[in-house]
Amino acid sequence: MSEKDDDKVRLDKWLWAARFFKTRALAKAAIEGGKVHCRGERCKPAKEPRVGDELLIRSGFDERTVIIRALAMVRRGAPEAQQLYEETADSIARREQAAALRKAGALGVQSDGRPSKKQRRQIHQFRDGQ
Repeated sequence: MSEKDDDKVRLDKWLWAARFFKTRALAKAAIEGGKVHCRGERCKPAKEPRVGDELLIRSGFDERTVIIRALAMVRRGAPEAQQLYEETADSIARREQAAALRKAGALGVQSDGRPSKKQRRQIHQFRDGQ
Protein backbone atom coordinates (compact mmCIF):
# COMPACT_ATOMS: atom_id res chain seq x y z
CA MET A 1 0.00 0.00 0.00
CA SER A 2 2.85 2.43 0.73
CA GLU A 3 4.95 3.56 -2.20
CA LYS A 4 8.48 4.92 -2.05
CA ASP A 5 7.41 8.59 -2.06
CA ASP A 6 4.78 8.00 0.63
CA ASP A 7 7.36 8.51 3.39
CA LYS A 8 6.98 12.32 2.98
CA VAL A 9 3.33 13.11 3.51
CA ARG A 10 1.70 16.04 5.28
CA LEU A 11 -0.44 15.30 8.36
CA ASP A 12 -3.52 17.02 6.92
CA LYS A 13 -3.18 14.97 3.73
CA TRP A 14 -2.80 11.72 5.71
CA LEU A 15 -5.90 12.50 7.82
CA TRP A 16 -7.84 13.12 4.60
CA ALA A 17 -6.50 9.93 2.99
CA ALA A 18 -7.37 7.92 6.13
CA ARG A 19 -10.92 9.32 5.88
CA PHE A 20 -11.05 11.12 9.22
CA PHE A 21 -12.09 14.30 7.39
CA LYS A 22 -13.98 14.83 4.12
CA THR A 23 -11.59 17.46 2.77
CA ARG A 24 -8.01 18.52 3.35
CA ALA A 25 -9.29 21.97 4.29
CA LEU A 26 -11.35 20.46 7.13
CA ALA A 27 -8.35 18.43 8.26
CA LYS A 28 -6.16 21.54 8.22
CA ALA A 29 -8.77 23.53 10.19
CA ALA A 30 -9.02 20.75 12.79
CA ILE A 31 -5.24 20.62 13.22
CA GLU A 32 -4.98 24.39 13.55
CA GLY A 33 -7.91 24.37 16.00
CA GLY A 34 -6.08 21.98 18.33
CA LYS A 35 -8.33 18.99 17.63
CA VAL A 36 -5.42 16.80 16.49
CA HIS A 37 -2.46 15.98 18.73
CA CYS A 38 0.57 14.00 17.64
CA ARG A 39 2.51 12.25 20.42
CA GLY A 40 0.60 14.30 23.01
CA GLU A 41 1.41 17.71 21.50
CA ARG A 42 -0.37 20.12 19.19
CA CYS A 43 1.04 20.06 15.70
CA LYS A 44 0.93 21.87 12.38
CA PRO A 45 -0.76 20.70 9.15
CA ALA A 46 2.61 20.31 7.39
CA LYS A 47 3.98 17.93 10.04
CA GLU A 48 5.25 14.70 8.54
CA PRO A 49 3.75 11.77 10.46
CA ARG A 50 5.74 8.55 10.81
CA VAL A 51 4.63 4.97 11.12
CA GLY A 52 4.11 4.24 14.82
CA ASP A 53 3.07 7.78 15.77
CA GLU A 54 0.09 8.08 18.11
CA LEU A 55 -2.57 10.63 17.17
CA LEU A 56 -5.43 11.96 19.29
CA ILE A 57 -8.22 13.09 16.97
CA ARG A 58 -11.33 14.89 18.22
CA SER A 59 -14.25 15.36 15.84
CA GLY A 60 -17.73 16.13 17.09
CA PHE A 61 -18.43 14.12 20.23
CA ASP A 62 -15.86 11.45 19.36
CA GLU A 63 -12.27 11.34 20.54
CA ARG A 64 -10.09 8.68 18.93
CA THR A 65 -6.57 7.56 19.76
CA VAL A 66 -5.01 5.94 16.71
CA ILE A 67 -1.59 4.56 15.86
CA ILE A 68 -0.34 5.13 12.31
CA ARG A 69 0.35 1.80 10.56
CA ALA A 70 0.99 3.03 7.00
CA LEU A 71 1.32 6.29 5.10
CA ALA A 72 -0.68 7.24 2.02
CA MET A 73 -0.96 10.32 -0.17
CA VAL A 74 -4.11 9.31 -2.03
CA ARG A 75 -7.62 8.79 -0.74
CA ARG A 76 -8.97 5.32 -1.43
CA GLY A 77 -11.95 3.28 -0.31
CA ALA A 78 -12.86 2.91 3.36
CA PRO A 79 -11.52 -0.68 3.74
CA GLU A 80 -8.10 0.42 2.44
CA ALA A 81 -8.17 3.59 4.53
CA GLN A 82 -8.79 1.57 7.71
CA GLN A 83 -5.53 -0.29 7.09
CA LEU A 84 -3.61 2.97 7.45
CA TYR A 85 -4.23 3.13 11.21
CA GLU A 86 -5.17 1.08 14.25
CA GLU A 87 -7.42 2.47 16.95
CA THR A 88 -6.38 1.57 20.49
CA ALA A 89 -8.66 -0.68 22.56
CA ASP A 90 -8.93 1.99 25.26
CA SER A 91 -10.10 4.52 22.68
CA ILE A 92 -12.77 2.16 21.33
CA ALA A 93 -14.07 1.47 24.85
CA ARG A 94 -14.23 5.20 25.71
CA ARG A 95 -16.06 6.03 22.48
CA GLU A 96 -18.63 3.26 23.00
CA GLN A 97 -19.21 4.32 26.61
CA ALA A 98 -19.64 7.97 25.59
CA ALA A 99 -22.09 6.96 22.85
CA ALA A 100 -24.10 4.89 25.32
CA LEU A 101 -24.25 7.83 27.75
CA ARG A 102 -25.36 10.18 24.97
CA LYS A 103 -28.03 7.71 23.89
CA ALA A 104 -29.27 7.28 27.47
CA GLY A 105 -29.39 11.06 27.94
CA ALA A 106 -31.42 11.47 24.78
CA LEU A 107 -34.16 9.30 26.27
CA GLY A 108 -34.39 11.40 29.43
CA VAL A 109 -36.77 14.21 30.31
CA GLN A 110 -37.00 16.88 27.67
CA SER A 111 -38.80 20.10 28.23
CA ASP A 112 -39.92 22.94 26.02
CA GLY A 113 -39.50 25.53 28.75
CA ARG A 114 -41.79 26.32 31.64
CA PRO A 115 -44.50 23.80 32.49
CA SER A 116 -48.10 24.73 31.76
CA LYS A 117 -50.66 25.12 34.53
CA LYS A 118 -51.88 21.57 33.96
CA GLN A 119 -48.33 20.20 34.08
CA ARG A 120 -47.62 22.15 37.31
CA ARG A 121 -50.69 20.59 38.94
CA GLN A 122 -49.49 17.14 37.89
CA ILE A 123 -46.05 17.86 39.35
CA HIS A 124 -47.54 19.01 42.65
CA GLN A 125 -49.82 15.98 42.78
CA PHE A 126 -46.88 13.68 42.13
CA ARG A 127 -44.76 15.34 44.82
CA ASP A 128 -47.54 15.44 47.43
CA GLY A 129 -48.51 11.86 46.73
CA GLN A 130 -45.09 10.56 47.76
